[in-house]
Amino acid sequence: MGISMPKFTQQFMLLAALLIFVQNAFAIDQQKVLSALQTVVMVRGFNDTGGLSYGSGVVVAQNKVMTNCHIFRSTKQPWIARGEDTYDVFSVQADRWHDLCLLTTTNLPFKPATIVNGQDLKRGQDIISIGHSNGAPAPLTSAGVINSTYSFEGGRVIRSNAAFRMGASGSGIFDIEGNLLGINTFKTPGRHAYFYSLPIEWLASLEKLPVETTFPINGKAFWEEDDDKKPFFMQVALPEINEDWSKLAKVAQNWIDSEPKNSNAWYEMGIAQENMKKLDEAKAAYKQSVAIDATNTDSLFRLGAIAQAAGDKVVMHDINVAISNIDKNLAQEYSHMLGCELEC
Repeated sequence: MGISMPKFTQQFMLLAALLIFVQNAFAIDQQKVLSALQTVVMVRGFNDTGGLSYGSGVVVAQNKVMTNCHIFRSTKQPWIARGEDTYDVFSVQADRWHDLCLLTTTNLPFKPATIVNGQDLKRGQDIISIGHSNGAPAPLTSAGVINSTYSFEGGRVIRSNAAFRMGASGSGIFDIEGNLLGINTFKTPGRHAYFYSLPIEWLASLEKLPVETTFPINGKAFWEEDDDKKPFFMQVALPEINEDWSKLAKVAQNWIDSEPKNSNAWYEMGIAQENMKKLDEAKAAYKQSVAIDATNTDSLFRLGAIAQAAGDKVVMHDINVAISNIDKNLAQEYSHMLGCELEC
């Protein structure tokens, strides 16, 4: 007969194993990330058919848990859970359009997450997604980087490659110091998915909304709109993933017409033109992207690749210097991409 292990010990050992896995991905402060793990909880509730609905949430203040509203569309009595411990939800403040809900409970013994300003996020920044994917009893981690950020209605929506799955809606995306950057919410379909997290800046307006005590919580979120009504940063995703370059060029042009000063819009136009072998048009689009935002390293990388193809070592070097002034690690990645031994 095997020796049984206390639930708490099992979970602690699992968290330790997860930390070792993440630490192998990049250098982290174990204690800070462990503290971040301990701010993530499960959110549960029975649905209309008697089945169990579940998601994740992050403790953001004493007895306050931030999560996604879409979790509550079919449950009348949700609760918060950690292991075998449960905490009743007494009220909610709901921003249905932004798909963020702030739950209130009592006697929640967990410290809130440390929150930082999302305006300081960088492309290529190392991040960790922490949530209860597939309803796992202990939070699971996924390491990745920020692919891009998009200004949208007072915050910066994050796109990353740190995967999350069903059950992780409402979970947290953290930097490697354990600071909460956003709330994991939706993804594109398919194997090569893009993963999106909502900006933590929206918490400030969420806290000012009326208190509600009735569930379910219904209402369409912005990311559930018809394709032609979605934000442009969502409209470009599937054409890019599916390599439908003519469609991407069309969407990018619409984005540029609507927001001519948007650096990401010009970058997407550059990607479309480059893949359609229209290098002059691509180069012009990337240059416009950088003229609007000198820190758009995605556009700088592509300008470097075009310069390499043209044998222009002066431009390759100038771009390396520009990237190095933004992020030395990205400059090393740029040099590696172009095959330079030390730096271009």
